[in-house]
Amino acid sequence: MYPQPEFPRLNSVKFLWLLLLPAVLGADSAPKVSSIDYYGLRKIPANRIQKIVGVSAGDPLPPSKGDLEDRLEKIPGVVLARVQVVCCEGGGGMLFVGIEEKSAPHLALRSAPAGAATLPAAIVESYRELVQAVEAAARRGSTAEDLTQGHPLAADPDARAIEQNFVDFTAHHLAQIREVLRNSADEEQRSMAATLIGYAPDKKAVVNDLEYAMQDPDEDVRASAVRALEAIAILAMKKPELDIQISPTWLVEMLNSIVLSDRTEATRALLDLTDSRPEATLAALRERALPSLVEMAQWNSLRHALPAFILLGRVGGIDEQQIQERWARGDRGALVLQVAGSAKKKRR
Repeated sequence: MYPQPEFPRLNSVKFLWLLLLPAVLGADSAPKVSSIDYYGLRKIPANRIQKIVGVSAGDPLPPSKGDLEDRLEKIPGVVLARVQVVCCEGGGGMLFVGIEEKSAPHLALRSAPAGAATLPAAIVESYRELVQAVEAAARRGSTAEDLTQGHPLAADPDARAIEQNFVDFTAHHLAQIREVLRNSADEEQRSMAATLIGYAPDKKAVVNDLEYAMQDPDEDVRASAVRALEAIAILAMKKPELDIQISPTWLVEMLNSIVLSDRTEATRALLDLTDSRPEATLAALRERALPSLVEMAQWNSLRHALPAFILLGRVGGIDEQQIQERWARGDRGALVLQVAGSAKKKRR
């Protein structure tokens, strides 16, 4: 397996517009754009979107996320637009601009539930303590975690102790967690439940719950579910005798989402699910998400492009050594053309 680039992992931390740390960017300078990447473009040319965005790498960030999205949605053929800044790279923010075109693949989601189920106050407090512990560990440079048990266990001892308590809590309160995940009207509660249910001792028993949560209308709930499922997928590879079966369907569909975290989290999980190159999963990627992989593999932000590049290579039947060598020498364009051309021939 390839070392995976680090993506933001905190469930309760959203990357808000202009949320760039002064310590990173310099208190006296305006936040800058380090790179710009687009996704969702099928018929509309990138230069049409670029003209509306109006900034290039090195420029200050656009002043208003909402105004920019409104202007993008006025382009004929655009149904939705999403603008997001991810901190930080090269002293600036990575700007991602996504659009959903008419008749393009659409991630169908469930309606929000309206139930009153909630988690116990004590476990909510423990969860928030975990977020604080992980943030503190990250500031110290400690971001490693072990997923081989089928759930995350941080290298940081404070965070790890809280996570180990989740295993015992989930074993005794699975029904309550499941009820919150499926029926609570509070999206924060559902997001917590999606994380907690991944700590259930019987991983096979909760796969269906997490696949259900991947269709939640809230993006944080979906992200929590994918992260939990990713750890279970790693355990399933390590211990095939457990017979844990994870469907790739919703992960593949998430690659067509207008929400950036849907795409990045699903890509991470799909790297694990395609490690042994199951043909059914690769065929689903080829059929349902090839244009998304092609555009993501060519992103300027290399740490976001690499996972999609690896997946694209696997879809094209290119061996791991060649994928790695082509990435190392910057030969992305040739691989993209090769895989896209091969897929077009297979469809004929």
